[in-house]
Amino acid sequence: MDVRHLTYFIEVARHRSFTKAARSLHITQPSISKMIKILEDELGTTLFYRSAKQIELTDAGRAVLHQSQQIVTSFQNLTSELADVINLKKGTLVIGLPPMVGARFFPKIIADYTRLYPQISLSLIEVGSKKVEDGIEDGSLDIGMVALPVNENNFEMFPFVKKPLMLIVHPDHELANRSNVELTELKNESFILLREDFTLHGRIVNRCIQSGFDPKIICESSQWDFIFEMVAINLGIAILPRTICKELDPAKIKTVSLAEPMVPWHLGMIWKKDRYLSFASRSWLKLTSQYFGIKLDLP
Repeated sequence: MDVRHLTYFIEVARHRSFTKAARSLHITQPSISKMIKILEDELGTTLFYRSAKQIELTDAGRAVLHQSQQIVTSFQNLTSELADVINLKKGTLVIGLPPMVGARFFPKIIADYTRLYPQISLSLIEVGSKKVEDGIEDGSLDIGMVALPVNENNFEMFPFVKKPLMLIVHPDHELANRSNVELTELKNESFILLREDFTLHGRIVNRCIQSGFDPKIICESSQWDFIFEMVAINLGIAILPRTICKELDPAKIKTVSLAEPMVPWHLGMIWKKDRYLSFASRSWLKLTSQYFGIKLDLP
């Protein structure tokens, strides 16, 4: 049985005639009779009383007619909704964004995307880069923004920003008026870092260890503005991307360049390799790549 059988059955019941139903459906009368016979055989019951003058539904036929109408209507609705999704009229998109990334780069893109595709449900999940990667892997996220590099065997990606890391200190700190600072000079300082689920946390810790010391971490947070406030009351120092530092109040903190080359804050957009890329996802990737002036070839 398929939906076509039910459609033919509904049409015969409506016209009470195989000939009229066949004419309405633009098929031959023997074809529609054969379809109804197949349907009756599969259901194991007679659907029509057949006489020389006309046909009538049996009690079983009336029950099947009611259910058939609902099934055919549901199938038509499904077909229409699927067409909407294919034409980018509907869909869902779940994006993972580290807090620093989302606030700095994506408000305008999000606004443009929701204006262009109002029927697509857009959900933004604010977590660190490590959790974004995990979400892309397990399918709970469609697309994510992360600190690069990532495992290119697992992810497709394109980079969109690369900025140096800067030291921020209280204005009264002894390093506040320096033009640059060696990382080794921070070995006795109290560090305020992003949480461990942020890639930047591990990058800073590893770079300190490479310079000969384990950083003394007194506080971790998922919010850069909280880190800023902690530095502003002289509870410790922090290392943040230059993009963020430019927005901090210079009356409350001082920004100092790091003399030793730190791993840069290199951001990219990732999605799962070899996984079907939905129309909603493709529309997002096309819009964001255009926004950052990146040529992106998508299927």
